[in-house]
Amino acid sequence: MSFESEFAAELAWPEYYRRVKNGDVPILIPFGSMEQHGHHMPMNVDVLLPTEFARRVAQEVGGLVAPPFTYGYKSHQKSGGGNFFPGTTSLDGASLISSLKDVIKEFARHGNRKLCIVNGHFENSWFISEAIDLALRELKWGGITEIKIVVLSYWDFVDQEAIAKLYPNGFLGWDIEHGGVLETSLMLRLYPDLVSLQDAVEHPPASFPPYDVYPPHEDWTPSCGTLSSPKEASAEKGDILLDVCTRGIVGALEHEFGAKVRTKLAQFA
Repeated sequence: MSFESEFAAELAWPEYYRRVKNGDVPILIPFGSMEQHGHHMPMNVDVLLPTEFARRVAQEVGGLVAPPFTYGYKSHQKSGGGNFFPGTTSLDGASLISSLKDVIKEFARHGNRKLCIVNGHFENSWFISEAIDLALRELKWGGITEIKIVVLSYWDFVDQEAIAKLYPNGFLGWDIEHGGVLETSLMLRLYPDLVSLQDAVEHPPASFPPYDVYPPHEDWTPSCGTLSSPKEASAEKGDILLDVCTRGIVGALEHEFGAKVRTKLAQFA
């Protein structure tokens, strides 16, 4: 009996194998973190959002969504507030690299040849790249050379037209959007029960000097944890983001993986 789900882990192994053994079905791996997101949102924002984008894209391209990485690299003060907040739970870089490398090699062992890492936590970026480099090198030693891996962060698909709608009073930059309008708007649309906008703290945008200090000066980060105010967030802005980012990711995978990516899941039942 077949079961049509976009989530690979929900399938029995024979059904999963039928879908992936020929290497044509893209596997999307959400990559997040457990990190504070202010007073108004939960700490799994960076897991929920890339997983939902992966699910929506998988529906469009006939792909499967792997279980997400729920821990990420250490929160950086200038992009995530800092790793000193209670609740933020992070991995050392070597741990993250080793885990993703192993997962990539395992999916390749199953027959998968088209992988996409959907990142939801800025600080993961370089460690994802290192894991992929090591995995591809080891796979090549084993004779697997035809694999392709696309790495993307959903916010990179927000174009200037969308930015003008999202930030009519001016855009302050992605580096201080942690817990701000973008993430809060998406959460208001997708998971409104997890957002308490009335608890959000209104504050001026964080301002940092052009250098870092270790251990960090905790008083550089607004005490609430967000780096810009989320007060202008709305579910309607979430709709704008869902549309532009989903379309952008689908387009990227169609370009990199080819037109055949639009195979319907039913074909593999």
